[in-house]
Amino acid sequence: MSYLIVNADDFGLSDGVNAGIAESHRRGIVTSASLMVRPGTAIAAAELSRELPALSVGLHFDLGEWMCRDGTWHTLSEVVPLDDPQAVRDELWRQLNRFRELLGRDPTHLDSHQHVHRQSPVREIAAEIAAELDVSLRHYNPSVRYCGDFYGQTGDGRSRPEAIVPERLVELIRELPDGITELACHPGLDEHLPTMYCHERRREVEALCAAPVTDAVERFVKLISFAEVPKMELSP
Repeated sequence: MSYLIVNADDFGLSDGVNAGIAESHRRGIVTSASLMVRPGTAIAAAELSRELPALSVGLHFDLGEWMCRDGTWHTLSEVVPLDDPQAVRDELWRQLNRFRELLGRDPTHLDSHQHVHRQSPVREIAAEIAAELDVSLRHYNPSVRYCGDFYGQTGDGRSRPEAIVPERLVELIRELPDGITELACHPGLDEHLPTMYCHERRREVEALCAAPVTDAVERFVKLISFAEVPKMELSP
């Protein structure tokens, strides 16, 4: 049996992103979202999540913003120095506590903006927090396979619109292996955002809500959320 978590990153980034995630959950296949707690619109996201009880909400650690230009990555902002373990630890716990203030509970899963938790020392500290909370950390739960193929840019920021059309999403769903897969997505209704991934978000909403995609889900997989993962004992 193939189980699919469709997780929307960047919940709380803007009102448009919040709206896109809500629409992709109500009309489409999104089952989970990862909340950024630093933006001002995180409060609106937390309030919106209370209207969406079936949407599991995790914590999207936000330690900065990076952009690729001409094949080189540039730092636009950095919340704390990523090579300072104590500063990183303090910031991750601060964001976890802010999540608890906003939602009144712990997150159902952990991940990070632009996958910054895949590098040391963020990785080790995030893993400690995940173990303490007994929740999944993206890329590091052996029972949950990560799929990032539904993304409208290449690794160096070039446009790849063919990756976020309904037809491609149907292919991804049909080809899923047995076990649990997390399919990451970035829906939103904004036209302008301070991030390199912007106009692609509206196209993602359209694909996530498309009839052929919802039909494929009904035929080939069982949708679940991160809230259900601790109750399941499956191999990757």
